Amino acid sequence: MTSKINHHQKINGLIFPQPCPHLADFRARSGSKPFWALHDCLRVKPPGGRAAIRRDPSEVPRCGTCGDASRPRIYACMACAAVSCHAPPQPSHAAAHVASSTCSRLDHEIAVDVDRAELFCCVCRDQVYDRDFDAAVVLAHTSGTLQPMKPENLRKRRRIDYRPWTPDLRERTVMVNNASPIDGTSTSSDDLPLGLRGLNNLGNTCFMNSVLQALFHTPPLRNYFLSDRHNRYQCQSKNGVRLCLACDMDAMFSAVFSGDRTPYSPAKFLYSWWQHAANLASYEQQDAHEFFISMLDGIHEKVEKDHRKPHNQGSGDCCIAHRVFSGILRSDVMCMACGFTSTTYDPCVDFSLDLEPNQGSSIKTGSTKLSHSCNGEAGKMKSSQNCGISTLMGCLDRFTRPERLGSDQKFFCQQCQISQESLKQMSIRKLPLVSCFHIKRFEHSSARKMSRKVDRYLHFPFSLDMAPYLSSSILRSRFGNRIFPFDGDEPDTLDDLSSEFELFAVVTHTGKLDAGHYVTYLRLSNQWYKCDDAWITQVNENVVRAAQGYMMFYVQKMLYYKASENQVAS
Repeated sequence: MTSKINHHQKINGLIFPQPCPHLADFRARSGSKPFWALHDCLRVKPPGGRAAIRRDPSEVPRCGTCGDASRPRIYACMACAAVSCHAPPQPSHAAAHVASSTCSRLDHEIAVDVDRAELFCCVCRDQVYDRDFDAAVVLAHTSGTLQPMKPENLRKRRRIDYRPWTPDLRERTVMVNNASPIDGTSTSSDDLPLGLRGLNNLGNTCFMNSVLQALFHTPPLRNYFLSDRHNRYQCQSKNGVRLCLACDMDAMFSAVFSGDRTPYSPAKFLYSWWQHAANLASYEQQDAHEFFISMLDGIHEKVEKDHRKPHNQGSGDCCIAHRVFSGILRSDVMCMACGFTSTTYDPCVDFSLDLEPNQGSSIKTGSTKLSHSCNGEAGKMKSSQNCGISTLMGCLDRFTRPERLGSDQKFFCQQCQISQESLKQMSIRKLPLVSCFHIKRFEHSSARKMSRKVDRYLHFPFSLDMAPYLSSSILRSRFGNRIFPFDGDEPDTLDDLSSEFELFAVVTHTGKLDAGHYVTYLRLSNQWYKCDDAWITQVNENVVRAAQGYMMFYVQKMLYYKASENQVAS
């Protein structure tokens, strides 16, 4: 195939290739009707894959001249549907079809690639682009990837009386082999990573302790406070005596990383947080994720907006909380009638994900394998097998999956000038330095007036590549090299930040909806530690894999390895 001409034109801020003169003549004679006529022949198989042209899904197209079906490029004429091949440096049967005496050259110059649903000029012997044709492909592609999602059944559970648990001999053996206590009198405490210090429970404050333990070992946040970027003494002398969550965080970082192993009481921080979130000021159990969001909002420092950056790239300078956790989500809403797309960008400090629906019997086999590999955590896994198993990647796939909005959620299409049914898809425009994934384990049904906790097991990887969930990757995988209304406005997000992340903290929740307990697992120097309020124990990674994850903290791989090197050096 000849090299493509690198000439483009810019219309309304969008970049388009230089139009082919033969395609322009074809459109002048036939209009766009032949392109839209191919809509019924478009196939997307498997869902989310490449679009192809097939009258029948089982059809195998063959070249009408040589009868070969294995050529890399097979085209169908837009005028007579004759199938020809084009495989340089061998003779082009597609070009020979145009020059043959059996048909007039007019209208036979344009063909369509049956395996890629792309237009081809048999005279120029190159791929060409047409907006109407690409719009038809995009519309068929998006509607072909939809899969109806059945709402999960909220069944009432049989009440079971509470019975205290006492470990038997086998369970005690597993606990001894997989955990070693850490205290201030341990002879090997000097060899442990700095910053491992328990937090006293001040009265149902395990939700706060679990999140604080994760934040203490968040590399960018830890480096910020330990490098005296927020000096509490200067802040108080400058602004007077006042409550400041950032100052209290600075004091806690100094205490936790002082080398003292005795449990620390974050009473002053709790009081300051109560003043910031008066509606949550009580000794009742609170939600760890709600505390995380409220705390980030509390230490947020208001700064003037930087007008040098576009609105869709967020503001310029911001506080340390948003520099570490802030990302940008992209939402595309496409009209199902004309393909018009409305795009919006929203900042976020975490990703709240729904668990995958119950996968049935196919999941039970996987859960059995996982339970055997958890070295004593089979009992914990067994209780969650009945509810199925989800994966973090599956939750992200569900988060970025196209969703057809119902008839009661029609949006006003600016092109059709009426309310139309639409297709919505979320993607990640900008990744944060630290990605926090919140799993929605608490469900509320207003119809049945009941709430429950979802105990389904979640499998999460220690290393995670977020590239498939970026806006640029999703648009490229769905539409390919095409022209569509929102093309050309998506920068390469991988230039500034890496898409590879490493897990360093997991916040888990055990128990019921109204009575449970939070625990944090920390990964320091490739060793896992369990932070259960004032108690810190060293655990095997299989214990972490078997835990019921509620919040997972991932840091960019480069920052994680730098933090690990610093831990070893210290």
